[in-house]
Amino acid sequence: MTRHRLLPLVSLAAALAVSSALAQEPSSPATANPLPTTTAPDPAKPAPDAPARPVPTQALPAAPALTPGPSRPTLVETPGDANDVDEVSLPPKPAAILAGRASWEEAVPALKAAFAKIEEALAKDGITPAGRPLAVFAKTDDDGFQFDAMIPIASMPDPKPAETGGLRFGTTPSGKALRFPHKGSYDEIDGTYETLTAYLDAKDVVVQDRFIEEYVTDLNDKADEKLDVNIYALPK
Repeated sequence: MTRHRLLPLVSLAAALAVSSALAQEPSSPATANPLPTTTAPDPAKPAPDAPARPVPTQALPAAPALTPGPSRPTLVETPGDANDVDEVSLPPKPAAILAGRASWEEAVPALKAAFAKIEEALAKDGITPAGRPLAVFAKTDDDGFQFDAMIPIASMPDPKPAETGGLRFGTTPSGKALRFPHKGSYDEIDGTYETLTAYLDAKDVVVQDRFIEEYVTDLNDKADEKLDVNIYALPK
């Protein structure tokens, strides 16, 4: 995973520098076609190391089909064009937030662990999640990155709980944003960031020193080809 995709794009010169650095890397499927068409996510699969269940001597009656509950909405519920950039307005939503830092190689495990910790805390306190998981990337370097993992909730608890174990409550980033869709593995997400950088360069857009990744499908594995991510850049 390249280390340049999240460096601040605070000026045209910075954007050009990032584009140049990425252009020297070997091409990948994401670079050749960074915005592929939407693909439906796989249904949930059991853990590969789960112990095998004993086979009953007699066939059991089929269990009734379960009715799925409502899916959690994205920040902007109107779907975007999988092959284009959208100008959207992000609403501020109350959220549970957990800060962290990780190396680039451990990005997916670190984010998954942060989301799991938030979900566990919300369940313990009886707070209902009301949106897809988000990662806000603020500071990055060659060794890794700092992030805020967020899960939107229906409403802010009253009174707002004190920070416990690094978990706090706040709001998601809001305001005008550019939405860049990524369809494909997390290993290939650099191709979408290259497209983002080229777009900002061509439009001469200066953005804030942070990017938001919203995981429309669950972030299970960095090689999952069915991953669907919204990347938001916030213009200054």
